[in-house]
Amino acid sequence: MAVPWGVSVGLKFFSTVNPAGGCIVSACLLICTVRFPPFNRRVKTSMLGPVFNREAMVVPKRPKTYLSRGVYVLVLFLLLCTGYLVLDGSRSLQTTADSARFGGWMFALLSPLQLLVLSSLAAVGAASSVAQEKDRRTLLLLLMTRLSGFEVVVGKLTASLLSPLSMLVCALPLFLVLPLLGGVSPAQVLSVFVVTAATIVFAGSVGTVVGLWREKTFQAIALTVLLLLMYMAIAELLTIGGRFADSVALALSPPRALLAAASPLASLSSETAIGIGYFVVVSILMSIAILVFGVLKVRVWNPSRDVRLKAPEVETSEEMQGLAEPASWKVRQARPVWKNPILWREIMTWAYGRKVVVIRVAFVALFLLVAGALYAQIQSGVAMEPAGRIGRALPTATLPLAALGVVSLVLVNALAVNAVTGERDGLALDLLLVTDLSPSEFVFGKLLGVLYVAKEMILLPLALVVYMAANGVMTIENAAYVFVGAMTLYVFVSMLGIHSGLNYVAGRTATLASLGTVFFLCVGIAICMTIMVSFRGAFQLQLAPFLVMILGGGAALFASLGWRNPSSAIFAASFLLPLITFYAITQFLLQTDHLFVVFALVVGYGFTTAAMMIPALSEFDVSLERDRGAGGDSA
Repeated sequence: MAVPWGVSVGLKFFSTVNPAGGCIVSACLLICTVRFPPFNRRVKTSMLGPVFNREAMVVPKRPKTYLSRGVYVLVLFLLLCTGYLVLDGSRSLQTTADSARFGGWMFALLSPLQLLVLSSLAAVGAASSVAQEKDRRTLLLLLMTRLSGFEVVVGKLTASLLSPLSMLVCALPLFLVLPLLGGVSPAQVLSVFVVTAATIVFAGSVGTVVGLWREKTFQAIALTVLLLLMYMAIAELLTIGGRFADSVALALSPPRALLAAASPLASLSSETAIGIGYFVVVSILMSIAILVFGVLKVRVWNPSRDVRLKAPEVETSEEMQGLAEPASWKVRQARPVWKNPILWREIMTWAYGRKVVVIRVAFVALFLLVAGALYAQIQSGVAMEPAGRIGRALPTATLPLAALGVVSLVLVNALAVNAVTGERDGLALDLLLVTDLSPSEFVFGKLLGVLYVAKEMILLPLALVVYMAANGVMTIENAAYVFVGAMTLYVFVSMLGIHSGLNYVAGRTATLASLGTVFFLCVGIAICMTIMVSFRGAFQLQLAPFLVMILGGGAALFASLGWRNPSSAIFAASFLLPLITFYAITQFLLQTDHLFVVFALVVGYGFTTAAMMIPALSEFDVSLERDRGAGGDSA
């Protein structure tokens, strides 16, 4: 029987480096299948309340619990094996120095990736979990019981953190393989895991409280993402210029704390070690403060004014005796509706709640921070200086603009998912399906409505492109290419969100699947490129691990997009899109003809958008609530 690729590479890797690594990876895979001690019947006496108890007893019964742990550890393991194959293609780990250098490189690559993945999962998962309770009106039932505010808030937080924290524990044995290679100490691994755990708790606390505060799912997810990004941006601005000591700077910034914990000099510098300790303490204290605020306000915010029932006005004696006629039976004048009522509702009403203005204000604040950084770079002449050593290096102004663009893509995608899941959770989707609305009216109404509601998130990054072109940072031709590519990506993420909302029953599952796809295309391809560039081997020697990563990503993309309604178009798009994205990023980094970049983006993402849109327009097959028992959120 043939040995799978990952197993053969793992055996070769551990036989080359240290046989003890095989025992650690075996322990890692064993932990993925273990029910942790909180998941037993004694949990009924937990001080965290019945909300956490119910989740703790149901989670071990879900197959996706063990699947998510195993997939997460497997992806990290494949990244480690791919890095080994790339390095082994150029030079083998023949000396202790080569082994230590390889271990340090992979540790520096996997640690930030783990922080980004798990903290994002904690924040978005906590916010969407609470928002789902609100959409289904089950949070009101919880608040009507004898449960205290502490049991509701802390129970929802701890229930949401079960998945990311268990994934963190499962990855610990795999990270302990790296000290066997040299270049990394066990103290560095434990420090990184402590910083990651503190960041996960902080991100989950923000997501839970914001979810309890906001009424709509999109509001909760968008505000959570924007608040966390603004916190990190403000922390970075406060640390610029040496206005604070290094320990204070580390206490405010999660990325700085992680880099300090991963550095081999952390154990030698007392100030760095104190800064890492300060970060953990500050993160825990801020999490406690946020939770206390949420506990005090949970019954003030809920139910919101939108769902509170107004008491009828006191009737007069004449009206009670039937002597007086009511002034009018109409509440308000009827409003004319367009030919496409879906588009009319998206544009002319507050379909996503009136508090969506808060999200726009928060995004504008983030835009002003980025615009201020770009303005300072342009005025000082730093904007055109190279920011790296990859090919003909990109200008320094590229990074803040790209970061703002990725944030806007994530927010537009979250809005598109909520455009469909909000209808489903509000029990309005079933009513729409029995009307005479055509599939094109629904799909195009939602698509155009999402682009209109998110106009600030689309136009402001494009305004920065115009500003950079006017100041000579980029040419007019390249600015036109950016406009075309950006609009293609915005339409793609909008259609991706609608596609996920139509195919997944649970709103939380649809949100995580859609955002996970965007995350893979934005970050996963970048990680693949980082591995290829860091070890600088011949590409013909790197072709095998490269194809494995691309094909593995394509399989995961097909599982996300076509698991319910597979088609040949979605199959082709799932395997071609990672390759096209890799090609576009490579051409962009090499600063060759940018026409090739935008052409690849338009063709690849345009074809994928059509592959998702055409079945929705022709068949309009929607996953209904009756499928919940088969694959929804049921235990």
